[in-house]
Parts: sequence; C-alpha cells; structure tokens
Amino acid sequence: MKFKPKKGDTVIYPQHGACVVLNMKRMKAFGKTQDYLILKTVINEMTLSIPVDQISTVGVRPPVSSSELQDLVSVLAKADPRVPANWSRRFKNHQEKLKSGDVYQVAEVVRNLAARDRDSALSAAEKTMYDRARVNLISEIQPALRVTTEEAELYLDKALEKGVLKPAKPVTKPVVKAVAKKVAKPAVDAKPKVAADAKPAAKLPVVKVAKVAKAVAKKN
Repeated sequence: MKFKPKKGDTVIYPQHGACVVLNMKRMKAFGKTQDYLILKTVINEMTLSIPVDQISTVGVRPPVSSSELQDLVSVLAKADPRVPANWSRRFKNHQEKLKSGDVYQVAEVVRNLAARDRDSALSAAEKTMYDRARVNLISEIQPALRVTTEEAELYLDKALEKGVLKPAKPVTKPVVKAVAKKVAKPAVDAKPKVAADAKPAAKLPVVKVAKVAKAVAKKN
C-alpha cells in the first residue's frame, strides 16, 4: 500500500527524524513542475521539501506505533552487541544504518555507540553521529507515546539501562563483627614459687637470755 501522508500527519524522514506535514505544494524546480510535500522537523523546526513521487525513494514513512515500541526496547536493551573494532568500518556501518531510515537500525546505532561510549570515549565524529541518532529516535518515540521530548528521552535511557547502560551493582562491604577482646588476667599464686636449685637460708643460733646472764655473773 502506497504511503500518502496528509497535512498535519507526523512522518519520519531518515537522518532528520520526525517531521510534521505542513502542506502539499506544486512548485517548479530544476526545470520541472511537480507536487512537493512540505515538512517541518520536530526537533529543529527546519523546513524540508520533497517531491511527492520520491517519498518512498528517500525513505519517508509513518512513525512506529505504540505496539511496536516493545520491539524497539528489545533492540535497545541487548546487553552485548557485536560492533566492528575497526573505526572506519564501524563508522561506515552505522552511517548505512542511519540512511536506511529503519527505526530498528537507528536503535542499533544508538545502542552500539552508547556501549562504545561506556567502554571508551567516542571520537568527535562518532559523538556527533550518536547525538543525531538519539535525537531522531527520541523524535519518533515521542509521537508514539504521545509524551514530551523529555519523557521520550527518559524512555530511551531506561531501555538502554536494561542492557548496555545497566547500572553496576553496588559493592556490598563485608560485615565485620565486633570481637570482644578478652583481657588476660595475671595468674596469682597463693604461694611464691621457689627455684628448684635454691638453697635454704642458714639458721642463726638461738641464744637464750638466761645463759647469757649467768656467764656475765661469773666474770664479775
């Protein structure tokens, strides 16, 4: 079935994200007069003109429905995506995905670059691509959920947190039980210990007082 957008409809234009159809206008360009679809991008409010007979060629399509968002979340929530290690190959691969206009391929770009940014800083070119892919995806989520841009961005981030941006589990510190210190009491012996090789003290002779008195009397 051929897609025929009308005034006021929201459509998706690859690399520009969600757009609102302003009107249809017959114009002459490049020496040819034909009908043009006049669009305004949701994010930057930029006006675009596309020949009606080239709508499908450039990839203009209706946005995903709310029922399709779960499949989108499944793509975003994949934990360990395989991404080419070579920069130029990876960049080209992501460019092709964005040009396709397919929402699931755009979601793959967002997920892959989010994972890359988690492990190592993105290059300037990949950072620009990541930001652009996020904007496009957010602009498509917004009309599907009928929410604000901020709420659509939060929806996207929560989907990523189920996979590549899953928060690390807090490290639980081991519980150290307080151990009561036993204070050793010094052993007190009732009797002092005597060394085995110690000799008994010599006994002093006991002199009786009476004998001493007699000896003194005889001398006198």
